[in-house]
Order: sequence, then structure tokens, then C-alpha cells
Amino acid sequence: MATHSLAPSLKRLLFAVKYASFQSRHCAVHNKAHYSTIYNASEKTFDKILIANRGEIACRVIKTCKKMGIKTVAVHSDVDSSAVHVKMADEAVCVGPAPTSKSYLNMDAIMDAIRATGAQAVHPGYGFLSENKEFAKRLAAEGVTFIGPDTHAIQAMGDKIESKLIAKAAKVNTIPGFDGVVETTEEAVKIAQDIGYPVMIKASAGGGGKGMRIAWNDEETREGFRFSSQEAASSFGDDRLLIEKFIDNPRHIEIQVLADKHGNALWLNERECSIQRRNQKVVEEAPSTFLDPETRRAMGEQAVQLAKAVQYSSAGTVEFLVDSNKNFYFLEMNTRLQVEHPITECITDLDLVEQMIRVAKGYQLQHKQEDVPINGWAFESRVYAEDPYKSFGLPSIGRLSQYQEPLNLSNVRVDSGIQEGSDISIYYDPMISKLVTYGATRAEALAKMEEALDNYVIRGVTHNIPLLREIITHPRFISGDISTNFLPEVYPDGFKGHQLEGDERRELLASAAALYITAQLRSQKVLGNQRLSSVPVECSCWTLCVELGKGHHEVEVTKSGDVYTVEVDGAKVEVSGQWNLASPLLPLSINGTHRMLQCLSRDASGEIVLQYLGTSFKVRVLSKLAAKLNSYMPEKIPEDTSSILRSPMPGTVVAVSVRPGDTVAEGQEICVIEAMKMQNSMTAVKQAKVKSVHCKPGETVGEGDLLVELE
Repeated sequence: MATHSLAPSLKRLLFAVKYASFQSRHCAVHNKAHYSTIYNASEKTFDKILIANRGEIACRVIKTCKKMGIKTVAVHSDVDSSAVHVKMADEAVCVGPAPTSKSYLNMDAIMDAIRATGAQAVHPGYGFLSENKEFAKRLAAEGVTFIGPDTHAIQAMGDKIESKLIAKAAKVNTIPGFDGVVETTEEAVKIAQDIGYPVMIKASAGGGGKGMRIAWNDEETREGFRFSSQEAASSFGDDRLLIEKFIDNPRHIEIQVLADKHGNALWLNERECSIQRRNQKVVEEAPSTFLDPETRRAMGEQAVQLAKAVQYSSAGTVEFLVDSNKNFYFLEMNTRLQVEHPITECITDLDLVEQMIRVAKGYQLQHKQEDVPINGWAFESRVYAEDPYKSFGLPSIGRLSQYQEPLNLSNVRVDSGIQEGSDISIYYDPMISKLVTYGATRAEALAKMEEALDNYVIRGVTHNIPLLREIITHPRFISGDISTNFLPEVYPDGFKGHQLEGDERRELLASAAALYITAQLRSQKVLGNQRLSSVPVECSCWTLCVELGKGHHEVEVTKSGDVYTVEVDGAKVEVSGQWNLASPLLPLSINGTHRMLQCLSRDASGEIVLQYLGTSFKVRVLSKLAAKLNSYMPEKIPEDTSSILRSPMPGTVVAVSVRPGDTVAEGQEICVIEAMKMQNSMTAVKQAKVKSVHCKPGETVGEGDLLVELE
């Protein structure tokens, strides 16, 4: 792989050392792609493609390019110099420092990289420059092919105001709203009053949930206008906003379209994307349980009508809101490859990246509408480095100290751009991967997703697997009774993790006790020699105290071979397994039921953290004597958080609204923290006087850093 930077030979040497082991992993991912791996080698496209993106989507594009025999060029910021997409590509070019505005959004640097490498075409992935018409124009001026639609379609559909007018003219159902740019806060309030609350305030440019706010009254409209315009300017360089009627309790269902430069266009069925937090998708599936064939066809035909109206050519997505009566309304069109495209590939066996490259070269589509199948069912869970216990997911940063994708399972696909040792930083989206499962039926695909989440090993950062697993196992989700309000309706007080039932609690306690005894017995031998242990070697029966939360449980444990029988709370639980303490995964049979647990940590004090049913539980296992002595230990007094404000996530301070001596009311904004281009308002939990301020605009803060003290 060529690396265009100050020390290319050194980088090549360093990358080569790691690349050998990476190649085997890459091949494993490719074998589980669940899209067509066959390519007609006689169909010539491009010799070299530059991918103007990073992370998992850059890796995804590179895989198809390798299949098609196309050389690839990766671009990267200085902090991404050892990233997976850089190692996968044939060449790599550093385009600037970490901030996206100076690297992945730096058009001048990317154009220089294109010239330096002789790339004939550019695939933009999603986000960054993927829907930037100026970038597409600059490529065209250089004679470089943009793998996506032409600038007219990008401009028409990228502007939500113009796209809505075009959709109306194309006889596509649209949401009632104001068909112009909202200039001021007071104008926004007046328009919202005229439309009628609730309303959606959103950025005219861009998407991905950024620059979007729901307002239910005048005050929320003023606040939403301010935050949406700031987020839009930060994310898209365009702070124009529009306002439309918010359809309460809808489903978010989108249609994948594919069109060529010869007037042919197809709809490749739908994706159900209703499970969202902060207007960003969390779990998607294809097809939707809600659509009947007639509604599916009507939505597909309207999506194609819109694509043809703007002479669209490439893969694109038309998003709709669907109410409980199956009335559907155009939301927006994304003129790029969508994050959740893998589930469409699973049920159609089409490689959408390959199709985009073919279309960009000028080939006609290979399929007719009647050729597009719905084969089976697919789910996608977006695995993020986020704390799901904070607003369903606030960003987490750190280094992946241990990382193992569940690719040993059949019908599992993982699209990722990281590996063990990778850093999750504050500069970019906190996505770790897209976990995709496939089955002949919905139930089969769902069961596989549950198994895959239990087998996914992630250490070093906080992640959202607890939330993902709870979503897919919830009765409402299993029955298909979902909407965009699913999370706030199911968890009105916020996500609290899995709530243990009686049998589940006994399973966890028994597993912890058995693991504790296994570790103690193992510690009696060092290189085959006996040594002292808190568990006598001749014992086969033990009495332990297991603490879980505020509960204290006395348990009796007996052992026969690899099987432990644990009596807890008056019931007997049989636990057996291979008990490999070196493995991050702990496959157990508990009363005859297979469970995959993960031992996240254990220490000499008897504290064990187990991931069970997706959620991490802290358990403490003590001998009877140690438990008695422990009762005399003083308890740590928790910090009074009512008088201090700490940052709930790593990020950048955008604004500070108070000074020492100011009096703040309960709920009043104190400061604004931006993380991964999402702005979060920090508010006072009580009325008080500001004692001191420990942050200022532009500063970077970590999770838990003190921001403001109140008297």
C-alpha cells in the first residue's frame, strides 16, 4: 500500500506488519457479506477509485472494489493514519488534522490527493462530502467521475425546501408545512402557530438527525430554532431551516431506489427505520412488518417517480413517514448510499456499491422491477460507543482494549472500520459497527441478532449493546408494534438496563457463585503446585454470600465434575460449562438453557462484573466470614450532585450562559456541550446562585469534568 505523507516507506513497513493478520479477518468478513460476490470481469469500469470517507463505509466500498479488481485510495486525517480503511486500501493520503473541516471536508486537500494518485473516480460514502454539489462540480471540472447522482439531483434533493416542491409536482405525498426558508426566531414562532403544534424544525441541508428539533409550544420553537441552526451550520455549513407539521407517533419507512443514466429506475423494497433516538436510527429491518403489498408498491412507485423527476442516477433512498392508517408522506431523499443499506443487500442479493460503480461508468441496470425479490428477513443494529443510560446514548471515547466480532456465527455480517487497539475519539461519529443478521423468517433473523449481540466482545469503551438487546427482545418489537416514539414510550424514565425477573436473578447469582469457586480452585495451583487458598482444596460444598444491588443472598454450592448445583433463594440452579477463565466469552448451560455470558472483570475482593442478557451486572461474592466482617465496613457517601454540574460526555463547550453570582431557575440552560456534532443543553436541577464556572467556550471537556458549581 502506498502512503503519501512525510515518511511513506516507514508507514508502509508499519502497515505491512499488521496487514497480514488483518487480511485473514478481512476475508472472513467478506465471506459473510450476504450480497453477491460474483462480478463479470469483462465489464470494465475504473482502474482506481478514491474513497472520500473513513471508517466502516470506506472499508465497505474497498471490499467491493477489491471484488471488481479496482485499486483503491484512502484519505485520512493525521489521527486516522493507522485506521483500518487506510490499511485496506492500496494507497493512502493524509488530508489534514483531526477536525473534519480540516481533513474529510477539506475539498482542496482531497482534490490534491486525487491528482497525486491518478484516481479516475471518487466514492463519497455517506456523510462528509457525499451530498455536496460543489464537490461533485469540482470533480466534473477535473474529469473525475463522482460515484453518485449528478449535481442537479444533489442540489434538488439536498435542499429540503426545493425537494418538497419537486415531490409535490411529481405527485408524491408530502407533509403539510411552510414551503420556504425560515429567517428569524419570531418568524419561526408565527409559522409554527399557523401550521399548528407540534411542528418539526429541521435543517434545509443535510440529514442524519442533525439540526432537527420537535417543538410543542412557542418556547420550544425558539429554543429549537437556535439549536437547529447552530447544528446545521456546524454539520453542513448551511444554517437554513424549514418547518413542517410533525406527525405524532409515525413509522419511519424508506424505499431504496436504484437508477441509471438511461432512464431506468427500480425500487428495491423498503427498510423499517422507526427505532430512533434523537432522530437517529438505532435498529432497522427489511422488509417492514407493517406494509402490505399494495402499500409497498405505491410507496415504491412514488419513490421512482421522484427519482425520475430529478433524472436521478445511482443508489438513493426516499424516506417516508407512515401513519397508523398506512397513509405515507415524503420526508426527504438521501442522494447517497444509506448507512443501513446492508439489510437491503441481504434480502435482494444485490451489491449496491457495485451497482453504483456500474451506473457511474454508464452501464444500464441489469434488472427489471419484477426481478427484485424479497428473500428472507434482515436486521441491522447500530453498535455505538455510547452510554445508553444517558439519554439513550451519549458518546463515549477510549481505546478498544479487546474487540471480537461474532463472525463465528452463521448469517451474521459485521460492517466495521475498527479493530482491537483502535481509538474512538471525540472528532468523529461514535459508531463501532453495523451488526447485521439474516434469516429465512423474521423470527430466525431476530433470534440470530440476539445471539450475535451476546457474542459481541467490546472492551475499553462504553457501548450500547444493552439497549440494542433490550429493544430486539421487547414484546412490542417482536410483535412489530413500533413507531418513532418506541424508546420514550417503552422507557419513559430513561433506559435502566435489563430488569431481572426471579428466575433470571437466580441464574445470575448462581453463575457468579460458580465462577467464583472455579477461580478459587484454579488459584490453588501454580504450575501444578498447591498453595494456600480461601477455598480448601478438599471441599466440594461451599457456603457463600452473593451481593447484587442492595440484596444479600446466602447460597450453597456443590460441585460434581464441571457441574455446579447452586441453592439460592430456596431454588436449585444447575450451572455447567467449560469454565475457560481466559476467554472473554463464558458459554454456560443453566438449568438446561444455553446462555452466553461475558465476564467483564473480577478482582481479589470478590467483585465480579458479568454481562448477562446484554446488561452488565456488578456482583460481589464473599465467603461467609468475609461477608460478616464486611458488614462492619463504612459505606461510601455518594456525591451531592444537586449543587454541581458535570459533563455527561466528552465534547467541546459551545456556549456558557451564566456567570458567578447569577441566579438560575430550575431547568435553565447553563451551558451547551457539542459531541460528535450534536449539541446538548446542560440545565440546572434546582434554583440557586452560581458559585463558580469551570469552563469556557471552545474548551474540550471529558466525561465527568466539573462545569459549574451552585451554592
